[in-house]
Amino acid sequence: MEEYLPLIIQLVSGAIGGNVAGKLLPKLNLGTLGNSIAGILGGGLGGSLLGMLGLATDGGMDVSGIISSLAGGGVGGGVIMVVIGVIKNAMAKS
Repeated sequence: MEEYLPLIIQLVSGAIGGNVAGKLLPKLNLGTLGNSIAGILGGGLGGSLLGMLGLATDGGMDVSGIISSLAGGGVGGGVIMVVIGVIKNAMAKS
């Protein structure tokens, strides 16, 4: 179970990041469920991307590992939610 803990942290923080971004940018808001789904997707991608770039720790559950999982998931979740919101708005205008 401990090997999955960084991924779980990234997914949960991604959902939170997606919802925070939705509240901060109401024109791109996808609703709570949409923000959460986009955030979970972004959280997983953000954490994986940080790992591939060597910016995340090796998945250890020390303070730096938890912080990097939180940061990667939260930022990734917010970014993906914004990207999907922009695409949704662009498609609605055409």
